[in-house]
Amino acid sequence: MLLEILLSIFDCSFLHGFLKNSVYPDKLSQEEEDRYLALLFNQDYHDEARKELIIHNLRLVAHIAKKYESKDENFEDLISIGTIGLIKAIDTYSLDKEVKLATYSARCIENEILMVLRSNKKYSKNVSLNDSIGIDKDGSEINLIDVIPYEDTPIDEKIERKNQIESLKKYLNVLDEREYKIISLRYGLNNEIEHTQKEISRKYNISRSYVSRIEKRALIKLLNEFKKHN
Repeated sequence: MLLEILLSIFDCSFLHGFLKNSVYPDKLSQEEEDRYLALLFNQDYHDEARKELIIHNLRLVAHIAKKYESKDENFEDLISIGTIGLIKAIDTYSLDKEVKLATYSARCIENEILMVLRSNKKYSKNVSLNDSIGIDKDGSEINLIDVIPYEDTPIDEKIERKNQIESLKKYLNVLDEREYKIISLRYGLNNEIEHTQKEISRKYNISRSYVSRIEKRALIKLLNEFKKHN
């Protein structure tokens, strides 16, 4: 399932159980949300804060998806699409946006759903993740933000992810030279040794977040090309 591949690549496999069983945890209290938002921008606690903010906003996804449910639109598909919008929201949110997280998330969730509905295709056949969603502090365009903390991934997940990348190798020609180099180093393609994002950032004298952004842009290109031929 494409959703499972996406969630795995973007380190959101913890959502599988919630989405599969249609379990939508209660919204956080304002105090809890403020605490996790503060931790979201702390490198040591970012991953856990991100996870909690995503999980406890799934109910918002369900609420918005319900508005668009019809005989032609499957609710589970809408939830899947909306969840991608929620992940985008959490990963692009900043405290200086001067808007509440729920308001910002609702906008991202609805935009993601509407984008797919307008294309009149099911999510499994058409996922638009390439659109520009902002500019980072260095002035670079953001297509998808730094959401993949690979270094602490369990070995079984690393193997599964490597297998997924192997299945996409035939589409490497869609990548530009820089994307190809990053992907090759990250996943040990063409007899390369696997490198962490930190190692690649040192090798090319660029920031880790920039390496992550290039990597994810390349993965999205590969996934889109995969969908065209499957």
